[in-house]
Amino acid sequence: MANHLEQLVAEWLEHKGYFVRRNIKVGKLSHGGFEGELDIVAYHPVENHLLHIEPSIDAHTWAKREERFRKKFDAGRKYIIADIMPWLPHNKTFEQWAVVWGSDVNHAEVGGGKVVPIWKLYRLIAKDVAALGKAAGNAIPETFPLLRTMQYTLYWVTLDKSEPGDSPHNT
Repeated sequence: MANHLEQLVAEWLEHKGYFVRRNIKVGKLSHGGFEGELDIVAYHPVENHLLHIEPSIDAHTWAKREERFRKKFDAGRKYIIADIMPWLPHNKTFEQWAVVWGSDVNHAEVGGGKVVPIWKLYRLIAKDVAALGKAAGNAIPETFPLLRTMQYTLYWVTLDKSEPGDSPHNT
């Protein structure tokens, strides 16, 4: 089962029009098992944008992260086009993001992918959700429960006019 961060990222990308695959086992081994698992692979057919995201809420050292993400991103480069999306050109480039706790100031990359701090990801998602406006006029579908929760929360926080226990109106 995906953690909340994987779920949120997948919902956000799918809501933006990406086709999303999650927790894909790749590199079947002859003795059983797989070489690895890719958390999120997303493709936007209109924008022709391919994205591989590995969200993690770990507290590992950067050295450990380098090793772990290198394995994930190498597997992504090896298998995403060849096995997961073989209709794309074999030389298609794509982004790889490591979404982690921490800063990207001293670590812009890890394992060959771009470091995206969790707070920056949340800000990106929050901006997209806030741009939709209040749920009464443009509710995020219930199939995206985390995004929908963000939509209501962002709207109600901006009201900030009622006391605890009061019901915000015009929602």
